[in-house]
Amino acid sequence: MQINDKSGVQEYLASHGRYDTMKYNRTGKSGVLLPAISIGLWHNFGFIDSLQNGREILRCAFDNGITHIDLANNYGPPYGSAEENFGTILKQDFKNYRDELFIATKAGYDMWPGPYGNLGSRKYLISSLDQSLKRMGLDYVDIFYHHRPDPETPLEETMGALADIVRQGKALYVGISNYQPAETQKAATILKELNVPFILHQARYSMFDRWVEDGLLETLDNNGVGCIAFSPLAQGMLTDKYLNGIPEGSRASKSLSYLNTDTVNSNIEKIQKLNAIAQNRGQKLSQMAIAWILRKPTVASVLLGASSAKQLKENLTALDNLQFSEDELKLIDEIVKAN
Repeated sequence: MQINDKSGVQEYLASHGRYDTMKYNRTGKSGVLLPAISIGLWHNFGFIDSLQNGREILRCAFDNGITHIDLANNYGPPYGSAEENFGTILKQDFKNYRDELFIATKAGYDMWPGPYGNLGSRKYLISSLDQSLKRMGLDYVDIFYHHRPDPETPLEETMGALADIVRQGKALYVGISNYQPAETQKAATILKELNVPFILHQARYSMFDRWVEDGLLETLDNNGVGCIAFSPLAQGMLTDKYLNGIPEGSRASKSLSYLNTDTVNSNIEKIQKLNAIAQNRGQKLSQMAIAWILRKPTVASVLLGASSAKQLKENLTALDNLQFSEDELKLIDEIVKAN
């Protein structure tokens, strides 16, 4: 919703019905409820992108009950630019709604030159979060993640840094991302001993990528930690984009590191069969893929990117049909697991 102030500048007023249709899920055994669909700013929010488009996406998200916004220090490009652009939009539109938002950022991947700009040292994590808060114009984030395991730094140092970040008031909760089950268990044990609220593990999860089912979801359940799933659409494969091959200008046509032509071509038959199930459910393939992940009680939220407000609204309709029959689930498994 928009109104004009006295200077004629459009001022954002959030929809009064923003909480009417969104489903909220408890995050592990914490007090936090997350929207079933959250918005991630990995793509489309860097300096190379349209700030106005990003602004429209975030307005649409909040107007539809998406309170959780996910960032990382190196989102862009260039690194840091997604946080900076988000800070600009926050100041313009969401300053009065800060307490209704659950804002996340992370550190763990390459960020700046030299030995202190990567991985999991105390030096890197605390410095990175200080930079992130400055870029976003925030005093604290709601959750701060270690973005990936560091094989060289003792886990006690990394988790100790997360604990001190909470005690310094720079984050309310902590999380980890991309940790295997055994690493997750060790992190949970350390954080419990430090009395730190560890509430989320952010993991890649889709119909085509089910590694979390091999012990991670069980580990999270045992420790009262929720899961938030990223890449639920398998970098676009679980959409209607590749039903008839690889369109020019798509991610796969560019053979990016996370999606290439061989991967898509080897899965097109599966994509087409899954799309037929989605159509029978009255859904698009992307909507069914989102609903399929949310059937897992450990999953508190599915993290989506969006290139436009229209695309985001389309994916939000996944919440209109979250139920699967046993026959549907069996058929999906048969299709995905077929050679």
